[in-house]
Amino acid sequence: MLISTCSLNRGINRQFMDSVFVGIEIGGTKIQVVTGDSQARILARKRFVADPAKGGEGIRNQIVKALKQIQLKHSICAIGVGFGGPFNQETGLICCSHQVNGWDKFPLRKWLSDQFNVVNVNISNDANTAALAEARVGEGRGKSPVFYITLGSGIGGGLIVDGKLYNGALPTEMEIGHIRIKNDGETLESCCSGWSVDKRLRNYIEANSDSILASLVDGTGSEAKYLLSAINEGDEGVRVVFDELCQDLAFGLSHVVHLLNPEVIVIGGGLSLIGEPLRLRVEENLKRIIMEAMKPGPIIRLAMLKEDAVPIGALHLALMYK
Repeated sequence: MLISTCSLNRGINRQFMDSVFVGIEIGGTKIQVVTGDSQARILARKRFVADPAKGGEGIRNQIVKALKQIQLKHSICAIGVGFGGPFNQETGLICCSHQVNGWDKFPLRKWLSDQFNVVNVNISNDANTAALAEARVGEGRGKSPVFYITLGSGIGGGLIVDGKLYNGALPTEMEIGHIRIKNDGETLESCCSGWSVDKRLRNYIEANSDSILASLVDGTGSEAKYLLSAINEGDEGVRVVFDELCQDLAFGLSHVVHLLNPEVIVIGGGLSLIGEPLRLRVEENLKRIIMEAMKPGPIIRLAMLKEDAVPIGALHLALMYK
């Protein structure tokens, strides 16, 4: 139930401190805590690196520290959270995290409410949250429906219809990363996520130690960030990997088009930083494989908000209590 306590909080605390909305991104590697105004504009930000060895408890300790610092100066009106995994809206429990231990069945909504004496806490998974931001103030603004896909360490999706987040039956929806795209059981996530592309490129380097890509990488991982440079310098083997990536991604998105027919598809996440070559090749492949009646297909755009997508989306979740 939505309880509009913001006005009450402001009235009680106006003479002492300002009221703010809080947005939280809880990912597998990155945590962001932001404060925002009534227009979902970020006012201040704290970033943390998640330590997988400390699990969910370590992340919660970081959040406690950040929010207690905020409460020294502000009254928290409402909290929105984009969590890196499925969340059950009915029970208020995290279903699981695929990247960090210590989150399974955790009562995140109640914990935040009790810890910080904030009645209004709204939580969704991080892909839904980023989708909300891109649809309202990013590349999907003025369009509907908007489908957002994030290509990061995993792959997730979110659907926004008339500016509102679509929620399916509990506990989750739009898990596009788990669509099977090959007969051997491979999923979109196992073919097109950041870690899978890195793995493809590492295998290529092992088999082609004298390749252009091999000369570019520094051995610290994240091989995908060198993909475009290697192609531009003439590495045809890397171009093959890139072409396969774009074909697989377009095939996965063709199911979205055939089922939902969004007006625009927004591509976000770390791999979206490959930029226009990725957008263009996905668009070309998608037009080729969708049914004739749906051609030319949806507009394909690269996400505009980048690392701000989940925090801004979380502020929009919080603002539902405005």
